[in-house]
Amino acid sequence: MAGRQNRNQDLDPYASPRTFFGSELRRVREAAGLSQDQLGERVFCSGTYIGQFESATRRPQSDLSRLLDDVLGTGEHFQRLCELARKSKHADYFADAAELETRAKTISEYAPMLVPGLLQTEGYARAITTATMPYATAEVVDGYVRARLERQKILADPARPLLWVVMNETVLRVPVGGPAVMASQLQHVLQMAQAHMVVVQVLPFVRAAEAFMTSMASIMVFADAPAAVYVEAPWTGQLIEEPPLVDLYMRSYDLVRAAALSPAESLTLIESSAKDYTNHEYHT
Repeated sequence: MAGRQNRNQDLDPYASPRTFFGSELRRVREAAGLSQDQLGERVFCSGTYIGQFESATRRPQSDLSRLLDDVLGTGEHFQRLCELARKSKHADYFADAAELETRAKTISEYAPMLVPGLLQTEGYARAITTATMPYATAEVVDGYVRARLERQKILADPARPLLWVVMNETVLRVPVGGPAVMASQLQHVLQMAQAHMVVVQVLPFVRAAEAFMTSMASIMVFADAPAAVYVEAPWTGQLIEEPPLVDLYMRSYDLVRAAALSPAESLTLIESSAKDYTNHEYHT
């Protein structure tokens, strides 16, 4: 505990809104004579969780900031700091999950309809963003595409997470952006798998009923924190951290993985689909 708090004290509080939030939380907590564990008990979380905010390894949470203000008698101080610290390149509902990706030891994702963001090419990402935001300016679209591609830098890191993706066969059949974009996208997935950057499986239509998972889910496992799951629907997403729910998602993912084609069979199917798109483009 002491070592963790000493590291918190080494943070430059003015480096970013997040580090300022963390330093303020530590200052006010210590002034109140509370340990991280004691404060955690009063706001219904663990002392480790409080430590993550103080060390700026987690983005502040709006609900927790309100509780902190109530417990510490700080008016709306932490709520206002939270607003500044939560600014992100990503949609607000996804920003916390995007941050956790950088700390994950393993990421296991099920993709029911679209190639996961960590594996998307620029052309594919742009086609999706343009389709889902038809009235957005080119500048806004560019911003979202850049943010998605920047996420992929974690896969180039020597300490990158083990990424395991199961894609429903629908992902291969939905021609996002047209034949040329799809051919390039599927070739990219193949290259990433062949370079051992990701393990890829395809859940074929004929086995879909054997696996009980119908929406996108990304299960993140950490070396120093409990696992978490991010699920997404159109225009919204949710980070799930309750252990019983996380466990249910992990069991469901195991069933999906068991029902899917083997990695070798999956790559053969992806390669065949990529060739189909290439031939379609050539003949048109």
